[in-house]
Amino acid sequence: EIALKNTQDLHIPRPPEYYSCLVRDLEILGWNKVAYVDTGLATIKLKAEDSCGRQHLITLKLNAKYPTEPPDCLVDLPVHFAVSWVPQNSLTDIYNQFLAAVESLKGFWDAMDEIDVKAWVLEPENPTRAATRRRIAIGTNVSVNVEVDPRHPNMLPECYFLGADHAVNPLRMKLNNNMHLWDPEISLLQNLKDLLEIDFPSRAVIEKSDFAKDCGICYAYRLNGTTPDQVCDEPRCGQPFHQACLYEWLQGLPSSRQSFNVIFGECPYCNKVRRSSENE
Repeated sequence: EIALKNTQDLHIPRPPEYYSCLVRDLEILGWNKVAYVDTGLATIKLKAEDSCGRQHLITLKLNAKYPTEPPDCLVDLPVHFAVSWVPQNSLTDIYNQFLAAVESLKGFWDAMDEIDVKAWVLEPENPTRAATRRRIAIGTNVSVNVEVDPRHPNMLPECYFLGADHAVNPLRMKLNNNMHLWDPEISLLQNLKDLLEIDFPSRAVIEKSDFAKDCGICYAYRLNGTTPDQVCDEPRCGQPFHQACLYEWLQGLPSSRQSFNVIFGECPYCNKVRRSSENE
């Protein structure tokens, strides 16, 4: 009954003033900025290009009270986007506010694009413009999670290293010892190289398969959208696992012991004691 009532509400005809006002606003804005309009003139997608040539979309969902009430705006931005609106405003005002928001994030996207082009990004596989995190490969079964502040992309981001202790502990020490060398005047990727005293694997000379190894339990690289992020600490082993696979494996071992939500048990390859938590 609720579904039927909602369906009937969707088909309430909109007043003629709605269409005449909307078409006038679109003509003033310019049809060259319109990427999509549905048949009911209720959903509109506008396209914008920033000063670096990147393409962006904003989806507007209008209700029958437009322009008295603003449309709902759906954007692919890493920050909250709120429209400043009065009944005298038009689509041009929304478009200009969107364009200003896009331009304010230029530095953030410059930094993320450089990482995507020059380094091997393990996760996310196909990052959106709103994604602020990158998991960057450093070596075999060693990577760093970088969380960038979109408002301050040239500042030191949050860094979390993934890998065996013998591989990531020296990286943590270098980051802590060299933190004072961070230079906001140079790129984020170059700063990370300088602080960690490394060169990230280049997409030009190294294949992803050289350091992206399959999970030692499920024998797959990607599982439910995640990649192996747990590594055996034994230097001669170094087998990677999905966190979920390792947790399930340790749960099934009679020799495992559990403390709250953390399980301690043996690596399935070298018998070294491993720990795993359900929400690690």
